[in-house]
Amino acid sequence: MKKLKFYAIGFVPGLIIVFFILNKKGASCSGYLPNSRVIAETLSKEFKYSEEAKTAMATYKIDEKFIKDSIITEGKVDFDKSHAQKKPCPDYLLTYPEKNPSYEIIYEKCEETVTVNSLKKLK
Repeated sequence: MKKLKFYAIGFVPGLIIVFFILNKKGASCSGYLPNSRVIAETLSKEFKYSEEAKTAMATYKIDEKFIKDSIITEGKVDFDKSHAQKKPCPDYLLTYPEKNPSYEIIYEKCEETVTVNSLKKLK
């Protein structure tokens, strides 16, 4: 029982200190899931748009800012319909929003760039 008490005396303050240090640096643990990792990596690259995607963007009155800030940032990658292992540039199908999706985007993520190939409105 004494060992457990000594352990708790050191462990709890240690957790609090680590929490405050990581929180101040803006670190988070949410980026480890596959969906979060793919989206973070996608947003770090330069975006290009195919002619089909540009036409769809004009039709639905969607700009690049909405695609990056809303559709991709808050979207859900459908790994069953994506080709994540394709070389050299895997392609992903992403739906937005997560529940009751209204947009579907297909994009190709290469080493330096992301090419949005298609944009569909589902509803």
